[in-house]
Amino acid sequence: MIDAAISHIATQLNQHLMRTYGLNEDVVVVSNILEQDGAVATHVNNKIVVSLVNIEKDSVPYRQQNASSVGAARSVVTNPPIYFNLYLMFASYFSGNNYQEGLKFISNTISYFQSQAVFDQQNSPGMNKNINKLILDVENLSMNDLSNLWGILSGKYLPSVLYKVRMVTYDASTVKKQAPRLSRPEPSLSH
Repeated sequence: MIDAAISHIATQLNQHLMRTYGLNEDVVVVSNILEQDGAVATHVNNKIVVSLVNIEKDSVPYRQQNASSVGAARSVVTNPPIYFNLYLMFASYFSGNNYQEGLKFISNTISYFQSQAVFDQQNSPGMNKNINKLILDVENLSMNDLSNLWGILSGKYLPSVLYKVRMVTYDASTVKKQAPRLSRPEPSLSH
């Protein structure tokens, strides 16, 4: 589900940027900025790089149990869905003489998500059917937190914006148990 959510967001942004600037090649990639050996990933040059920097359980929409009926006489109990927030970094990897071009792309990225902050099945028919809704919110970081994050990612700051993506849901719908359906006794009409 995480891969489907990130892929959908990156694809939508990529299509927007390609239309806006009349590009023939992808300008958005889902990737780390650095390879595991510390070298810059070769496919990120002159791109907006989308990186997952954190996964957080969202406890706000938590429900204890899910019960649904399986017929008139039985019901099933499943584990409740788990809701996650994803933290996505959109970084502009444009170096040298292309630095200002990169600022243009990161600025347009912010504008796009300001106007398209919610993806759902109505406005994104190509979205994975297991995803109900994705909501993007800009996440502010202090200079210290920003420095720590870039230290973890690559050690060198790039123009970037961090978004919190809410409502990535995991629901295995695994049946925990089946139980007879409880029914209330019919009220007696006699006195």
